[in-house]
Amino acid sequence: DPSDSLDFPVELCCRPWRSADRVPISFKVLPGDHEYPKCRTKRTSYEWYIPKGILKTGWMNKHLNLVPALVVVFYELDWDEPQWKEKQLECATRVEIVRQSLQGRNTKVAVVLIQKKTPLPPGEDVIASERAAALCNACDLSGKSLFVLPHTDHLVGYIIRLENAFYEHAQTYYYTEIRRVKSHKEFLNKTTHQLLFVRHQFKIAFFSELKQDTQNALKNYRTAYNLVHELRAHETNMLEIKTMAGFINYKICRLCFQHNTPLDAIAQFRKHIDLCKKKIGSAELAFEHAAWMSKQFQAFGDLFDEAIKLGLTAIQTQNPGFYYQQAAYYAQERKQLASVLCNHDSSVTYPNPDPLETQTGVLDFYGQRPWRQGILSFDLSDPEKEKMGILSLQLKEKNVLHSELIITLLSNAVAQFKKYKCPRMKSHLMVQMGEEYYYAKDYAKALKLLDYVMCEYRSEGWWTLLTSILTTALKCSYLMAQLKNYITYSLELLGRASTLKEDQKSRIEKNLIKVLMNESPDPEPDCDSAAVKASQKLWADRVSLAGSNIFTIEVQDFIPFVQCKAKFLAPSFHVDVPVQFDVYLRADCPHPIRFSKLCISFSNQDYNQYCVVEEETMCLVPGKTRKFSFKFVAKTEDVGKKIEITSVDLILGSESGRSLQAARSFKRRPKLPDNEVHWDTLTIQASTMIISRVPNISVQLRHEPPALTNEMYCLIVTVQSHEETVAKDVKLTAGLKPGQDANLTQKTQVTLHGTDACDDSFPALLPDIPVGDLQPGEKLEKPIYIRCGTVGARMFLFYISYLINTVVEGKEILCRCHRDETVTIDTVFPFDVTVKFVSTKLEHLDRVFADIPFLLMTDILSASPWPLTIVTSQLQLSASMTPVDQLESYVENVVLQTGESASECFCLRCPPVTNASGVATGCYIISWKRSSPVESVPVVNTVITLPHVIVESIPLHVSADLPSFGRVRESLPVRYHLQNKTNLVQDVEVSVEPSDAFMFSGLKQIRLRILPGTQQEMLYNFYPLMAGYQQLPSLHVNLMRFPNFTNQLLRRFIPTHIFVKVRL
Repeated sequence: DPSDSLDFPVELCCRPWRSADRVPISFKVLPGDHEYPKCRTKRTSYEWYIPKGILKTGWMNKHLNLVPALVVVFYELDWDEPQWKEKQLECATRVEIVRQSLQGRNTKVAVVLIQKKTPLPPGEDVIASERAAALCNACDLSGKSLFVLPHTDHLVGYIIRLENAFYEHAQTYYYTEIRRVKSHKEFLNKTTHQLLFVRHQFKIAFFSELKQDTQNALKNYRTAYNLVHELRAHETNMLEIKTMAGFINYKICRLCFQHNTPLDAIAQFRKHIDLCKKKIGSAELAFEHAAWMSKQFQAFGDLFDEAIKLGLTAIQTQNPGFYYQQAAYYAQERKQLASVLCNHDSSVTYPNPDPLETQTGVLDFYGQRPWRQGILSFDLSDPEKEKMGILSLQLKEKNVLHSELIITLLSNAVAQFKKYKCPRMKSHLMVQMGEEYYYAKDYAKALKLLDYVMCEYRSEGWWTLLTSILTTALKCSYLMAQLKNYITYSLELLGRASTLKEDQKSRIEKNLIKVLMNESPDPEPDCDSAAVKASQKLWADRVSLAGSNIFTIEVQDFIPFVQCKAKFLAPSFHVDVPVQFDVYLRADCPHPIRFSKLCISFSNQDYNQYCVVEEETMCLVPGKTRKFSFKFVAKTEDVGKKIEITSVDLILGSESGRSLQAARSFKRRPKLPDNEVHWDTLTIQASTMIISRVPNISVQLRHEPPALTNEMYCLIVTVQSHEETVAKDVKLTAGLKPGQDANLTQKTQVTLHGTDACDDSFPALLPDIPVGDLQPGEKLEKPIYIRCGTVGARMFLFYISYLINTVVEGKEILCRCHRDETVTIDTVFPFDVTVKFVSTKLEHLDRVFADIPFLLMTDILSASPWPLTIVTSQLQLSASMTPVDQLESYVENVVLQTGESASECFCLRCPPVTNASGVATGCYIISWKRSSPVESVPVVNTVITLPHVIVESIPLHVSADLPSFGRVRESLPVRYHLQNKTNLVQDVEVSVEPSDAFMFSGLKQIRLRILPGTQQEMLYNFYPLMAGYQQLPSLHVNLMRFPNFTNQLLRRFIPTHIFVKVRL
């Protein structure tokens, strides 16, 4: 491969040695008498020296692998060795042998003594110090070049320390070498030593890199790169200049990536390409320049990819894929140039002797021609030799497998574009890969790639690109004699998506018909002649083995030459109406074509048998629309289901093949039916719903809204049949419509029996209540009772279903029909109940006193729009409450209209309690129903929980006995009862404050003592002086033990005023 000379040398591309946590040193174990490369005599003057090239091919390898920076002699010797003198002499001899072999070089020499004993700390072992100095003198070594390696437990630690010391010595060697090369510069002149400037600058940079001084290495490589492009370029030395420029550019880019400056690397590479892309060299070897350009892009792509693996972040618009793509582009250009420049007759033989052979088997300098090594003259001294050399390169290039190179590069680029999510770039390169596989005659791989990409271009509408890909795919399928693929690609190339000209389409259509008639097709144009001969044999074998020539074209899979639109005449059909739909076909091929069969496939395959057309005259004329109408009766079990057209299949050809003969030579277009329509106006309706037969019954709902909470609300459903025959198996579903709030479902009950109240165990929906059969015109009533436990709106569903026999297209079917009615019913509270506590004086109480009677008053306010009958009421007291009188209802059988109210009053007493937070009173139960002539409506019991009341104890209770009224100037006896409610003896001060309206007799002020649980009576005679509602003389009580007992509290228990009548 002539491109081998363009590859980067292994020494140029080598990576740093060892892992990152150890110093980068390369070790080689050699025998003590190993001979190193001889050092040439140092040149003292460059005055008459003419260089023969820029860089010798063996120089990098020599300094990487052959000439060491440091030679370390390992010798087993302990400080207390008994035969010290003999061992010392032997060690010195070994060192001297090494020095003689390295004569003239600056390579460092060091000695490591391998010892079995652990050394003492420095300064403590006097013998060791003395013997170390003696050994250094004997070996002519400095103290820094003698090391000890104890073979003990801490061996790894000693080894790491030794490596660091060796690393410093090696760096010193490379520093010396850099200075040595720099010292040559003063002897050079720019007239005759231009090449040496480049050479020395490259060596300085290379030694700096070995010294691990990458910053200085990069600086010197940049200088060397600029010097290369200052060289006088000619056709004879162009390759050498480009080769060295490529080497140095590679080094610069790699160091930039290593320094994490990728933009600098990219900028350098672009500059490199701009400077070199026009330096083609010999026009007869132009393919060589394309190969060199391809190598440059490939190498940079590899560097970029390696940097990404080490942590660099790439982006969609700047990733290695673009460089691999460009490398593939130049490889394709190389292939094209080679096909032109290397197109020699078979009579031309390879030159003998071989101009590309050298005496040593390798070139002396990178980038030079083997037949004129070291010749720097721009004039060719031996034109014939030059001609033979060029011919040999051309003949070798002819044997290069270019497609393999291109495919490898394209594959790398595709992998990168896939990684960085660039789908269109990936598809574009996959097409190129497919074409290269085609040129490489690997048709199976080509077809696989092209087939994959077709889907994307087809979905995005890139018709020109798709046509080009299909054309290549058709060639591949022809050359492999793949019948199915050949037919598929032919059909699509004949279709509307194809951009081929009419004559090309005609040729493909004729070939297609040949295949369908069991004949071999004509070869595709521009195919390899040898491949065509092989494929013709394959086609002949296929034809002889062929059985049936009927092929199914699945229209939905690609864009063929037949367009299809299917349209149901309605989005839904009743089950008792035939399902009707049309299929429209239109051909885009150049000539009319005849099909033998049209089949429609549905989601329910039972209907497939009803939608088949087999005609001898089913001919499609290009550009004309053909309509086929179908109808079938849907199955009753498909009610509520969707029927979809899954595929439209056209059968092309027949077993005998007779129907295709006329289609091939069709000249005139036959007259089509009058139902021709414009294709673009057609809309696709590929599915339809089968819905139930229209019911012929009426449903009426009779009720009195709104519903009242917890009542048994009656709703009468009236069903009347208008069918002409008997409606069988009539069923009623009634209740709360599903899909509403879950709380409504729990608080709604439905029953058919309204005499008994239903509880929470009853359902919210009664399904499939059997009603029986309905004769034509018959009417049926069904009462439904609903109990709503909460207020709010509810939607109720009443669903009637039945079976009926009907005839469709002469076929009797049993249809299930249904009608549903929904109604929204509001539920409201029947009444509002208010409860209050008052004293015996009818004053509001926020708390009651133990053992002191008080009144509980209830008020029932009707909120119903309909009259309510209060059947009875009941007060259920808690254990902590006792009635003063017998409890009985005062509102029995009271009828309340909207807004009317009924009140009751109960006298209660509460014994002393310890609970200060409040005492439960009990509950108030109201039994009621809607006032209705229907006596069977059950009574509803509504339970009202009474509020808690705070109970307080009182030390003294005062009550008064007096007439209900008095008369002017008639005595009015009044008796006060003072009852001690404590367990203590009470000292009580009682006084009476006069009133202007009364005179009175009795104790105006008294102090008395009341024993626990007993009472005292005080009698007064009041003498009214004025008529009217008069204030009584005020009684004041003062308790010595309870100063908080106030007269204001006292007034709650005794009257303060009385009505006085006029004396008659």
